[in-house]
Amino acid sequence: MDKDIKFKHLDYIQSVITRMNHCSFLLKGWSVTLVAALFALAAKDADIRFICMAYLPALAFWILDGFFLNQERRYRDLYALVIKDNPSVPELSMDTTTVESIKREWVDAIFSKSLVPFHGTVLLGILLVMGIFSL
Repeated sequence: MDKDIKFKHLDYIQSVITRMNHCSFLLKGWSVTLVAALFALAAKDADIRFICMAYLPALAFWILDGFFLNQERRYRDLYALVIKDNPSVPELSMDTTTVESIKREWVDAIFSKSLVPFHGTVLLGILLVMGIFSL
């Protein structure tokens, strides 16, 4: 593989990895924003149902964040193969099926040590507010 093409290929893959990471960052922000908005509605109307509703976006954003982390991991694996000049990766290919032999499960990403602390804290916060609110 020509060095210029290889560097361009690595650049393409890196841009996808960066975009996945940015999406993950945005999901975390939206998760906190929506949960906080539902807390505000619960406090305003003295209605615990809004707090219960906060579980839905918190869980949905956690699952979506796991999807983006899983995709990011696949592209990091592809990046590693391109660096090694693996012949199974065609020039400028963005297809991650060449890395499917490496086990990357969506559920593993959801319960990864990088997502559980953040999203677990959000869920724990909802639980605590629910407990305080029902006193």
